[in-house]
Amino acid sequence: MALSVGIVGLPNVGKSTVFNALTAGKAEAANYPFCTIDPNVGVVPVPDPRLKQIQKHIPTQKVLPAIVEIVDIAGLVKGAAQGEGLGNKFLANIRETNAVLMMVRCFDDPNVIHVAGSVDPMRDIDIIDLELALSDVESLDKRLKKAQGAAKTGNKEGKAELAIVEKVHAHLAAGKSARSLPLPDDEKKLVSTWGLLTAKPVLYCCNVGEGDLPEGNQWSNLVKERASKEGAGVVILCGKVESELAELAEEDRGELLSSYGLTEPALATLARECYRLLGLQSYFTAGEKEIRAWTVRKGASAPEAAGVIHTDFEKGFIRAQVYSVADLEAHKNESAIKAAGKLRMEGKEYIVQDGDVMHFLFNV
Repeated sequence: MALSVGIVGLPNVGKSTVFNALTAGKAEAANYPFCTIDPNVGVVPVPDPRLKQIQKHIPTQKVLPAIVEIVDIAGLVKGAAQGEGLGNKFLANIRETNAVLMMVRCFDDPNVIHVAGSVDPMRDIDIIDLELALSDVESLDKRLKKAQGAAKTGNKEGKAELAIVEKVHAHLAAGKSARSLPLPDDEKKLVSTWGLLTAKPVLYCCNVGEGDLPEGNQWSNLVKERASKEGAGVVILCGKVESELAELAEEDRGELLSSYGLTEPALATLARECYRLLGLQSYFTAGEKEIRAWTVRKGASAPEAAGVIHTDFEKGFIRAQVYSVADLEAHKNESAIKAAGKLRMEGKEYIVQDGDVMHFLFNV
């Protein structure tokens, strides 16, 4: 599964600058609203030191990390739900993503005009949240009419769905996000299929000035407080510094990172936070041709993990050979792991653990 994250925010908050840095793009964002008219999509690798650990013991032709699909979406303006700016086109683009990365301006720069005239991250977040909630209410209006029609026929499932739609609709109409509504697991699963914008997990990305790295400032502290109450994630970064880092080769970044008190570019932090928010983890396959990281949800079974590679692997799953990266570090190769009794044979009930190295046996 490819993880897809949509970067959203008001115009001139640094969205496109950060997008270009994350995807190692060199283009500079123009200093005016709607500089990204169509969503740009970038595929970026998820940094994972375990890949190098595996390659040290299993020489291979190529190493393929897990990926995050980053979608840079045109700047949102007040009134988008009513069609202002790019309106519904913008909102439709967000529906396709797994999570929302909300870029919040936490820097002051007289050369970069804020669309609302001043820096106020709480106001900016409220504007975006309101537009997303209004769009969700409109979307649920249609679902409500459909559910009402189904319920009138006496359909048991229709009546049950109507009750859930009414509950979520009332919550949204009160100006609250769908993700803040506590629901039992079965109802939550149903609501997750509706494509609601405010049901998506949110990662706040505070774009601060160079002098405010690595801890942030008074504005980003306010965002952290809000995120803590919502159970959302927060990443502090500086778009300008990320752009500079993107221009350098990986081995040349150390000095610049340390000068700002950083140990890694923001991408690594972003990827980890996205994984945490969405309850994801990685497992590995390793052989002569390639070492590869695969993304699965926490709690996935061995057949589900096999299905991420190919649906036929899941359908014809027999068993999986499993060991850990730690086992490989300790015993140096798979033959030694097997001799030490650390190579496990796992069946259909096995729950995949983060960092498992797996070989699947299947028939089709």
